[in-house]
Amino acid sequence: MRRTTVVLTGLALLVSGCGVASRAQDADGPGGTQTSAGPKGPVGPVPAGLEKFYGQQPNWERCGSGNQCATINVPLDYSKPDGKTIELRARKVPARDRTGKIGTLFINPGGPGASGQEFAASAGFVLGAPLLRKFDVIGWDPRGVADSTPVRCLDAEQLDKFIAADGSPDDDAEIEALNTQAKTLASGCQQRSADLLPHVGTKDAARDIDVLRGIVGDSELYYLGMSYGTMLGATYAELFPKNVGRLVLDGAVDPSKSSEENNMAQAKGFDTALDAFAADCAQRSCRLGSSKAEVLANVDKLITDSDAKPLPGDGTREVTQALVVLGVIFPLYVKDYWPRLEDAVVDGLAGKGARLLALANEYTDRTPKGYGNNQNEVIYAVNCIDRPDITSLAEAKADEPKFKAASPRFGSFLLWGSLPCANWPVKPVDKPHTIKAAGAKPIVVVGTTRDPATPYDWAVGLAGQLDSGVLITRDGDGHTGYNEGNQCVDDAVEAYLLKGTAPTADIKC
Repeated sequence: MRRTTVVLTGLALLVSGCGVASRAQDADGPGGTQTSAGPKGPVGPVPAGLEKFYGQQPNWERCGSGNQCATINVPLDYSKPDGKTIELRARKVPARDRTGKIGTLFINPGGPGASGQEFAASAGFVLGAPLLRKFDVIGWDPRGVADSTPVRCLDAEQLDKFIAADGSPDDDAEIEALNTQAKTLASGCQQRSADLLPHVGTKDAARDIDVLRGIVGDSELYYLGMSYGTMLGATYAELFPKNVGRLVLDGAVDPSKSSEENNMAQAKGFDTALDAFAADCAQRSCRLGSSKAEVLANVDKLITDSDAKPLPGDGTREVTQALVVLGVIFPLYVKDYWPRLEDAVVDGLAGKGARLLALANEYTDRTPKGYGNNQNEVIYAVNCIDRPDITSLAEAKADEPKFKAASPRFGSFLLWGSLPCANWPVKPVDKPHTIKAAGAKPIVVVGTTRDPATPYDWAVGLAGQLDSGVLITRDGDGHTGYNEGNQCVDDAVEAYLLKGTAPTADIKC
């Protein structure tokens, strides 16, 4: 997961709105099985030519404990609605209050490439009880992702090599070796997913959301997006401002920033989060040092030493510097994981890489049987066509001093992690731009001051762009703000989603 913006599955999730009840006839059958076909027709505006998609009646069938799953068809190319179609796989968690539910809450965990279905399956852990009572929660795998029509690029062995490749090349030979891996990914995507690649961008994924809104019979969208899911939600508001009901965008991405700006800011964000970890570790007199500087020096030693000498891992895979960096970054997303980071760094300094590899595996969803999903490929497929990025090795070399100045520790990894885009077979279909969503109802943006993956400034930027944006600031650590132990944030978000009470001004928690 080299590129911005990455997400940790299992984060808080949420979206809703009241005043517009879903018209789906979703009476539970025996064992909680959904037996109805859904509403008789879509509610709200339907773009011309797309009536057959909005008017679908998916067959919601039992999947898991009390959940229902269905397959929805959408156009491959929205400019050709009578052409090829692709599938979206969705999971519904029915509202616990069957008689008093408000409507449907659509949720997205980010990525790009994370599974919305898996996110919905974890709704009981990541959503507050009031939301679970009042909303049907729907998570779906966006186009290209997991159980929807997927982007396919590499097999597990190829992906292992790509992820473990040297992300901070020191000479031309190492740069060329990294470029070979980047070309392998790009050509693999083209060979296996040529038809899909031009149509996995954020705007097409946002159009899919409106089809889903129409299918469930809601005239307005209620949505919670995390991390990259905020980009998806903001883009929806840009395309369909009149259809916005209540949108919460948590761990925000700033759509006006270039790829270069995003990558440098994310490198700095990881530095900020690591500084917070080091200060906390030193305060506890941890095994990495008695001062923040000493803790950081030990982390840097581990990263530097692993470049020349990878660590032993699980007996089959060694822990290269790239995997060490992933193992360091991953626990920064959740403060409760900081003790795991301390243990892993201590082991790494002692020449043992198993804990670091385990963390990197969690980050990339690597299991003993291979990769659990295709998020490591989708993140490139989406980012490389959403906006221009580096176009050549020469450009990357020229930019390296800027990235190293921004973050001597992580800058090179964020720069060279964009190299597949220089070889990408599909040209960008969009560019950085502000999103105003003129005419939309209030949109709530949540930002965390020491967020490692989506720097707080991005939330400030997005809230400021949106004509109806309002910012909730969480002073804290980790990625995203809702349901992370801050009652002020949770109360404000839930009041908005359940009662329609948006903050009248930016608030700090």
